[in-house]
Amino acid sequence: MEFFTGDPGDNNINFFFGGAMDVLKPYLDKGVIVCKSGQTAKAQAATLEWSTERAQSRMENLITSNKYGPKGQKLDAVYCSNDSTAQGVTNALISAGYTAANFPVITGQDCDITSVKNMIKGTQSMSIFKDTRTLAAQVVKMVEAIASGKSAPVNDTKTYNNNVKVVPSYLCDPVFGDINNYKALLVDSGYYKESELK
Repeated sequence: MEFFTGDPGDNNINFFFGGAMDVLKPYLDKGVIVCKSGQTAKAQAATLEWSTERAQSRMENLITSNKYGPKGQKLDAVYCSNDSTAQGVTNALISAGYTAANFPVITGQDCDITSVKNMIKGTQSMSIFKDTRTLAAQVVKMVEAIASGKSAPVNDTKTYNNNVKVVPSYLCDPVFGDINNYKALLVDSGYYKESELK
């Protein structure tokens, strides 16, 4: 398994990559999961500007240095904190000869159109969907509450510490998307048109 996260200056990677490593580190420590490159630290897995091109270049280097390939060193999974890094990893793996029939598990986040197309093709396993319509509706509720002199509704008063104070927040539930539910999740709900995913 290999690891990719986003820009080191973006606080989101502390939650995305940090949360993933909280779960996976015990398995890495026991040797159940093996990272051939040894690049499991946040700084090593970071991708400046969440760049697809930088992720692709790094994955190409990992393929070369670790001899990953459909007929070479086995690669079972690549953790990617979002879809732009997943797309770079996917591009590198396809160039190395991987096909949908032998593709490693690739994670993602955002359900970008390109990544949804990759899920349909079998070259990305899943993506987390954070529906902007849900986020916008919650922001409207918060603004309306503030405008009428009430407190904005929040459901989290512990998680987001900006080193000055804990910022009260309203957390919306993310949704797991994959080949089995993308149509109901993204097309039937009106988020994307089916034609956009062809």
